[in-house]
Amino acid sequence: MVETARRFNRVVSGGSQRVMGDYMNTVRKCWSGEIGTPTEVFVNCGGPSQPCYLPGAPVPDGIDWDMWLGPAPYAPYHPYRISGSFSINGTSWRSWRDYSGGGMTDWGAHHFGGMMFAVNKMEEGPVEILPPDDKDRKFLTYRFADGMLLYHGGRVDVVGDGKPVAPREIPKYKGTGGIYGDFIECVRTREKPFRDIERAHRTASICHLGNICYLLNRPLKWDPVKEEFPGDEQANRLRDRARREPWTI
Repeated sequence: MVETARRFNRVVSGGSQRVMGDYMNTVRKCWSGEIGTPTEVFVNCGGPSQPCYLPGAPVPDGIDWDMWLGPAPYAPYHPYRISGSFSINGTSWRSWRDYSGGGMTDWGAHHFGGMMFAVNKMEEGPVEILPPDDKDRKFLTYRFADGMLLYHGGRVDVVGDGKPVAPREIPKYKGTGGIYGDFIECVRTREKPFRDIERAHRTASICHLGNICYLLNRPLKWDPVKEEFPGDEQANRLRDRARREPWTI
């Protein structure tokens, strides 16, 4: 999406309204310079999705089950596969790996996005992802090139080195009407919107990288420029997934 937007010089906004709406107090704390340079960031959202082994059930009238599955692997109908509940406890499509990244990609898209805005890493990515080991690492941990650590778990907070830095002006929505007005104004002016597609993509990448690390349960190196796991064929295969015919991208 990023490459296509740039190739055709399009204005593309990727949400989320919660980045500014829910996190402005944290953003102000960071951008004011009072905590110094951020060193540790804690994000709390749901965990990854799980494989689904629910038994089959009769498909209700009015549901085109094959179409609902789309590119996902074929599986028998079950009401817990299709439920739109926001829960990830096994009773909705958000719970299952074939259809969702779980809380990591659901609420994670908002919470990781908000915190990456707060620490001004909206267009960056980590260089290493480390799984929890119940010893030295309590939480899944992302390490950035400058040494900053981002944790999946714990309190929602940002810790700095305590050495005050100069305050910076906080980016705001352009135009009027919140995130929607920002997009419309940028269509007119050809500026980048507040949630430019690159920023939305980097947030989504954080969520997916965490899920891959949870799945493989081992440390991973990540090249945020090439957007690949250097020399790691197993992890690189998980950057995409096979699609059931005839669905393609």
